[in-house]
Amino acid sequence: MMWGYGMDMGWMWLWGLFALIGIALLVVLAVRLFSGGGYGAGGPQGPGGQPPFRSGARQILDERFAKGELTAEEYRERLRVLGEGP
Repeated sequence: MMWGYGMDMGWMWLWGLFALIGIALLVVLAVRLFSGGGYGAGGPQGPGGQPPFRSGARQILDERFAKGELTAEEYRERLRVLGEGP
């Protein structure tokens, strides 16, 4: 018997699924925005305009350059070899 509801309401589970997916997407978006993982006007950047992720080799190279162990030319050459520089 339909009791005046028109058709069978067995498809209503779909709306619940859409609501759960929407809530999950909102949570992911909020976490990315508040954790600094979002994209700003200039693209993905971390503190000081650096990309948020650098390889271990790049970090070591940056540290050696900052300590003065490498010249600017050596630094640029090694960046090129790593594939992370101009």
